[in-house]
Amino acid sequence: MVQQTPPLPPRRPALRHSRIWRGEDITDTLPMVDALRHTPYRDARVRQAAAEERDARASLDLALRVGELMLRCGAGAPQVESSVIAVAAAAGLDHLEVDITLQSLLVQCTTASGQPITMLRVVRSATRDFARLTAVHEFVENLVAGSYDLEAAAARLREIRRAPRFWPSWAVRGSLGVLAAAVAVMLGAGPVAGLVAGLSSLLVGYAARTLGRHGLPDFYQSAIGGLFATVMAWGAFSLGANGWLPVSSDEFAFIVAGGITVLLPGRTVASAFEDAISGYSVTGAGRMFGVFLTTAGIILGVATGLSMTLALTSAFDLQLVSPSVMSTRALSAPVGLAVGGAFVVGLSGAVSLRSRRRLVVPAGLLSATGVAVSLGVDRLEALGQLAAAGVAATVLGCVGRLVALRMGAPAMVLVVPASYGLLPGLAIFRGLYEMVNGSSSDSGSLSLQGGITTLLGAMAVLLAIAAGSVLGEFMAAPFDRRMVQKRRVRRR
Repeated sequence: MVQQTPPLPPRRPALRHSRIWRGEDITDTLPMVDALRHTPYRDARVRQAAAEERDARASLDLALRVGELMLRCGAGAPQVESSVIAVAAAAGLDHLEVDITLQSLLVQCTTASGQPITMLRVVRSATRDFARLTAVHEFVENLVAGSYDLEAAAARLREIRRAPRFWPSWAVRGSLGVLAAAVAVMLGAGPVAGLVAGLSSLLVGYAARTLGRHGLPDFYQSAIGGLFATVMAWGAFSLGANGWLPVSSDEFAFIVAGGITVLLPGRTVASAFEDAISGYSVTGAGRMFGVFLTTAGIILGVATGLSMTLALTSAFDLQLVSPSVMSTRALSAPVGLAVGGAFVVGLSGAVSLRSRRRLVVPAGLLSATGVAVSLGVDRLEALGQLAAAGVAATVLGCVGRLVALRMGAPAMVLVVPASYGLLPGLAIFRGLYEMVNGSSSDSGSLSLQGGITTLLGAMAVLLAIAAGSVLGEFMAAPFDRRMVQKRRVRRR
């Protein structure tokens, strides 16, 4: 005789207040496709999972090589991670883990059979190459659009890696001199002082390249470059004080600020803050440590140069007045000249970053727009330089993302050269000069505390620039969805 199971009692209806006391959901790993939200690779067409371990390993290697190339070209950690995830999603790889540091990229995935695959790449040298970075962006867009073929994708990536650069070396180096001269003119320097700043920047860049070829670390390159820039600026100032060259006392600071443009870590500081804001604390900390060493080298070079020139001034009894750099302000030139100089800064900055030719003029226009916004906000009552830098950077991030994606390029290829117009390195130089030569020109005493305070203010401005650019890109993300979808339809 089979014993029958008694029926279960009816379930009691849930109380209305049970939702109030219900615990939080269990923390789980974010799905890989959901990690692409707010990126140009959102809504990727995911391929079926790779059936064999060999295919999964080859696809993971492709994604890893994409990330390695982006790190070599100067991309930030958020951009590298989104590209690696997009390539892996297009290849059908799920359960992906990505770990990015300043010089290494570690990825791991699990196949359908449960076999883990781990790969590591180390990047020991990096050079900003935005044209190649744009090509990688187009490559990832094609994969996300659904046209994934492993052999064709690997061949295309090899072509991108081996393709010649868009600009010759003399154009890239000459653009740095034009950039330095435009920065000096934006600050209020005359034509002669701008020319001296450009020549000083070219000399500093040549010295840094020569020393780098002999294996000298970056710290000593920064120190020697700061020394050369200060000595050349003081030489021009001495000639101007004797009436042999039309260079005033205030233009001394402008010449030095333009001459050390190739050394100042303004953009590196902004990149470090950007990585930290986006959740990549290790990468941000690594960048900040490199910035500390570079800044220390510049301090040593500028201090040595000022000590030497002041000693020569006293020995030869030249009766030179110490330049009152602390009485100057950023963008003290007329509005038209400042905006025009910003346009040239954006153009030359894009060339120095080896961007594509069709993206050079948009970078200049965006730089001029950012400076115009900064000047407008700075002249409002109760708003200062910090608010002006933050608002201008937000505009740069928002407009730069929309324009860049419409032109088939990542946002940073326009935002980075355009941010040079906001002069993130001038405040750093002001702090260095104050630490070396004193906070007031009449006393001439060393004011370490005042210099540190000025440097902290410079870091605050850089933080405002980084935070504003990230916020601008985040604000532009909802408006570029239709634009990205149209581009994918055209590619299919």
